[in-house]
Amino acid sequence: MAKNYYDITLALAGICQSARLVQQLAHEGHCDADALHVSLNSVIDLNPDSTLSVFGGSESNLRIGLETLLGVLNASNRQGLSGELTRYTLSLMVLERKLAAQKGAMDTLGDRISGLQRQLDHFDLQSETLLSAMAAIYVDVISPLGPRIQVTGSPDMLQSALIQAKVRASLLAGIRAAVLWHQVGGGRLQLMFSRSRLTTQAKQILAHC
Repeated sequence: MAKNYYDITLALAGICQSARLVQQLAHEGHCDADALHVSLNSVIDLNPDSTLSVFGGSESNLRIGLETLLGVLNASNRQGLSGELTRYTLSLMVLERKLAAQKGAMDTLGDRISGLQRQLDHFDLQSETLLSAMAAIYVDVISPLGPRIQVTGSPDMLQSALIQAKVRASLLAGIRAAVLWHQVGGGRLQLMFSRSRLTTQAKQILAHC
């Protein structure tokens, strides 16, 4: 069956968007608020109509992720900030595969995310309450699967409880995108053998934004 590279590229961009948000938060203490909202909301939408609807139904919601994806696909070195993004992206993919292999963890994740939906009746998506709840899900369900993702950045930023919560919530969103990536036919081999196709697709989507 032919692969749907449109959906695969969107999901990959979702992973990369989370990686970029983590990097922004760790180094600068803040990130693109709209992109963060899109990524956090993707965790809570358990019954999307399409791949695009996971990310709010608009290609422009993934602009940062698409730009980051192009950087990751065409990175000539694995050093510095570019290397960080590649490392975060690949690490999220590895963790998602470990999650998929453990039905108990998947079931727990689903239950905990259902609890988030109930909290949304009382708290805003980017409130400290929701961010802390998402961070706790990442720590309790995803981190034990190992290996842990080592986030690098400014020590001052990373000591902030709120920044830590946003980073972990963003990583949880990255896991959500990685799950979606596999659901629509994504796989690690594409990153090696289909780079030009993914690059072309990402550029086409960005042209619409």
